[in-house]
Amino acid sequence: MTAPTPGPDDTDGLSDRDRAVLAVERQSWSGPGAKERAIREQLGISPTRYYQLLNALLDDRRALAADPVTVNRLRRVRDARRERR
Repeated sequence: MTAPTPGPDDTDGLSDRDRAVLAVERQSWSGPGAKERAIREQLGISPTRYYQLLNALLDDRRALAADPVTVNRLRRVRDARRERR
């Protein structure tokens, strides 16, 4: 699978789907299941696939450049979970 070629509005190198995943992570969620429901409705993918994509984005320098606050917050959460194991 090859990475999509950036278009004229795609200056950061991220796909529309990558930006949508980061946008979902920036939101706050009211209750159990709301985020998973939004993932299915807004992105059309399963929550499992969403988290796979999200974890890959956390290691992508382009995602860090595009949304440093969200990416750094999620990296801290991920690192804390790894330390607890």
